[in-house]
Amino acid sequence: KLFAIFAFATCGGYSGGLRLSVDCVNKTESNLSIDIAFAYPFRLQQVTFEVPTCEGKERQKLALTGDSSSSAEFFVTVAVFAFLYSLAATVVYIFFQNKYRENNRGPLIDFIVTVVFSFLWLVGSSAWAKGLSDVKVATDPKEVLLLMSACKQPSNKCMAVHSPVMSSLNTSVVFGFLNFILWAGNIWFVFKETGWHSSGQRYLSDPMEKHSSSYNQGGYNQDSYGSSSGYSQQASLGPSSDEFGQQSSGPASFTNQI
Repeated sequence: KLFAIFAFATCGGYSGGLRLSVDCVNKTESNLSIDIAFAYPFRLQQVTFEVPTCEGKERQKLALTGDSSSSAEFFVTVAVFAFLYSLAATVVYIFFQNKYRENNRGPLIDFIVTVVFSFLWLVGSSAWAKGLSDVKVATDPKEVLLLMSACKQPSNKCMAVHSPVMSSLNTSVVFGFLNFILWAGNIWFVFKETGWHSSGQRYLSDPMEKHSSSYNQGGYNQDSYGSSSGYSQQASLGPSSDEFGQQSSGPASFTNQI
């Protein structure tokens, strides 16, 4: 949840700008502080500003180029909905654990939503990374100076006073891919809660149980065979002792008869 908050906060809350200066040959026509401000959702073609032409008091109205609003808004939308779903899932895990596991419906929904958000984080982060690259090019002071007609004359001096700071936007892209890694890694843990994982475990355990039961039956037969053979051997020894007894009783009866 925290990474999702950082992702949409660093992107959706951004506002920046740059400052340029145009020093004309006629100093009265110069403008040494031209401020150009832009912000989320980065519809740069709507950002307009006026610059001197260094040809009298005439001024030139220009606008930045490019529009990265679609990728930026998609990225922020994914981050917001991911945060809301994470918040709702946390409440369900804590207070409605029994209903979550009832009929295995909760884990299946959680698994599907996790897979979808993993895909959306990957697409959104990749698209926003490309959109941020376009924003950096469009707001590069060197690129903006090329739009001014006064800067095409060597006699005039055009320069950038300061460039826009993009550190928070770079951070938003990093948090976007971190969210993708976290959601993709969470797929396995959510899958373990579903019935698909338990059914797969039973499918793997059935052949092992059959193999172990057949082995135990084989061991039992060998034991019973060993015990029966031992018994038969003892039985076969029994009659020999009786016969020996009968043979020894012969002379005794003969003596009695005498």
